[in-house]
Amino acid sequence: MSLTPQNISDIRDSWQALAAEPEALTADFYETLFRHDPALRPLFGATDMAGQGRKLAAAIALVVKSADDLAPVLAPLEALGARHVVYGVQDGDYDTVGAALIETMSRRLGAHFTPAIRDAWLAAYGAVAGTMLAGAAAARRKSA
Repeated sequence: MSLTPQNISDIRDSWQALAAEPEALTADFYETLFRHDPALRPLFGATDMAGQGRKLAAAIALVVKSADDLAPVLAPLEALGARHVVYGVQDGDYDTVGAALIETMSRRLGAHFTPAIRDAWLAAYGAVAGTMLAGAAAARRKSA
């Protein structure tokens, strides 16, 4: 899946504002995620959440940087999806994560979170989640 030039522009422009406070962004995201589905909290039981937040912000930044050519990040995203199977992540959890991410971005950007920016992030998240889900499916087939 490729993003349109307008998607890429919207993602990059909005990411500049979102990335200004990465710790607050990711803390807000995880709070939103656990509010959407408290059953996901145990998946992070032994996790250093500050470190996890830094990893999440770095992963989003990489997708933003690579938005005009996602090919180089596809294999790492598939591998990440495979690792998430080991962590206990279920396919349906990707929808919950996407909803929490969009809600968090909307809240943090306020009136600047336009329908075009929402659509751009949904497209980007769809590409990421789809690739990770493919990696998860391959890992499940391999272990079956």
